[in-house]
Amino acid sequence: MKLDRTRIKDALGAVCGQETISVKGWVRTVRRGKEVTFIALNDGSCFASIQIVLSPDMPGFEEVSGVGTGGCLAVRGTLVESPASGQRWEVQAREIQILGDSDAEYPLQKKRHSFEYLRTIAHLRPRSNTFSAVFRMRGVLSYAVHRFFHERGFLYVQTPIITANDCEGAGEMFRVTTLAAERPPLADGRIDWKQDFFAEKTGLTVSGQLQGELFAAAFSDIYTFGPTFRAENSNTSRHAAEFWMIEPEMAFADLAEDCRLAEDFLRYLVTYALENCAEDLAFFNERIEKGLIAKLESLAGAEFKTVTYTEAVRILQNSGEQFEFPVEWGLDLQSEHERYLTEKVLRGPVFVTDYPAGIKAFYMRLNEDERTVAAMDLLVPRVGEIIGGSQREERHDVLTARMREMGIAPESLWWYLDTRRWGSCPHAGFGLGFERFLMYVTGMENIRDVIPFPRTPGNARF
Repeated sequence: MKLDRTRIKDALGAVCGQETISVKGWVRTVRRGKEVTFIALNDGSCFASIQIVLSPDMPGFEEVSGVGTGGCLAVRGTLVESPASGQRWEVQAREIQILGDSDAEYPLQKKRHSFEYLRTIAHLRPRSNTFSAVFRMRGVLSYAVHRFFHERGFLYVQTPIITANDCEGAGEMFRVTTLAAERPPLADGRIDWKQDFFAEKTGLTVSGQLQGELFAAAFSDIYTFGPTFRAENSNTSRHAAEFWMIEPEMAFADLAEDCRLAEDFLRYLVTYALENCAEDLAFFNERIEKGLIAKLESLAGAEFKTVTYTEAVRILQNSGEQFEFPVEWGLDLQSEHERYLTEKVLRGPVFVTDYPAGIKAFYMRLNEDERTVAAMDLLVPRVGEIIGGSQREERHDVLTARMREMGIAPESLWWYLDTRRWGSCPHAGFGLGFERFLMYVTGMENIRDVIPFPRTPGNARF
């Protein structure tokens, strides 16, 4: 078979038939008859499979017609109009080569499997309909992230995965060490980190934000897009130990400009999905979340509203609604509160701004009232918070005081404080968890099902 491979997506989208093509892929189904065998072949380039028609006069018919589901084939034949419903073209095979056979123990024999079961075979689940659609969309929307920022002149920065600082101050980091776990070196009864590889205590990053701010102080507009890690012993459907974050930082920007960028970004990604992932979205709309496409179309054209945290608390307290968690100024809003605001009151996406300083991170700019910070969360219907950000504290003295208030030693982040000594400027940024966004845009309900190989408590198998 010397013909160049034609992707199945291109074959199904061909303008005319009667040409000889070569397709390669994996067997989804086999239907055998006395006079003819039909094989559905998929190569992952699109949701649909192409039908391969085998006639008894084809060389090797008996061997090939016995191939198992999951087998890998190379097919040379003629692209002709298909009498079957659902697709325009099929391939009348003239030559087939079995690249890799598959036996009766292949796990994806049945048409339907639970997502829980498919997580146990993460090495094979990309071949299923649902997960081929999920990971195609993940790839397409990863490209859309880079395209959005590239079109706006942002510099892509790769921030470190191994770090000596905890951006959030939560201490929920995975340790990175070469010291022997059973007998680490001690000094004054404590682990002597100076003898470790980096000569200090290090871990996997929880955010690239702090390093991103350093680059914004030189390049104005930057973004990071990479893996982040949280050592939270949480088994909820919304938490993973390893996930990807998108974090832009803008110099010379305030909270209002931060909100504008977040709105433009979310609208862009949703519109891009609608325009470029129609086939996969149609599957999700039918099988995963009824009304998904209408939800996304609504968001793409919605007005994004803004309320302060204080206004949001007042609305919730006066609603007459019985919430599971209390609503009180100074407490963080829970998912039920966020969804009530977006679904019942404001009926669309909304920015909640100016949160109490005590429940937000040290780097968020203190407002003039000295009670709140210039922070924002973007809430959307059915999910609640999807983006969180803030204007950063650019004043050296205020930032230093905030760090001390929150129990963070200023000397541990001397390099971060240096940027407030030399050429400081107003700046702002936000973070979007890529997996959380993928859950929203696909309708998938568990974060484990939108990341190729999920890392959760007790699970790092693949």
